[in-house]
Amino acid sequence: MTQVAVWYASAPTDELAIATIEIQVPGKDPIRVCNGFEDQWLGIDGVMRFFEAGSLSVALPAKNTTGQQTLRFGISGVNGVAQRHVDDALAAGEVVTMIYRMYLISDKTAPAERPRVMTVVGGAFEGGDATFEGSYYDLLNSAWPRERYTVETAPGVQYLS
Repeated sequence: MTQVAVWYASAPTDELAIATIEIQVPGKDPIRVCNGFEDQWLGIDGVMRFFEAGSLSVALPAKNTTGQQTLRFGISGVNGVAQRHVDDALAAGEVVTMIYRMYLISDKTAPAERPRVMTVVGGAFEGGDATFEGSYYDLLNSAWPRERYTVETAPGVQYLS
């Protein structure tokens, strides 16, 4: 069992969870937000990183067979710099990555469960609030076999018909 599974099952009164979001925009510093009223230093791959406190709401995906798992995150108090970075990256067609991590207050050196890495597929900014939609890998719509035989990769294909 993971630490989070034990925490959910036992519900100790002295243990709290810290939900975090890290948004990675190509060519920019990552935007890191944690849930709560206090800024936190939390471990990522053995290095302590700064997370800014904010109001963070998470809507986890439904457990179904759609193949496209989408998570929705709401962040209050997003500044204009973050909005500009994300808007510019999405407009340029660059991949914006979002990582959701869950920490327990007793161990801030590493996430209590495996991080969820998603691609930002949409978002909206209204006032100081931001809503992001992150998607896991779309298994149902992926091609099989992965390698496509085209004229560029297999020149002899042009003579088949």
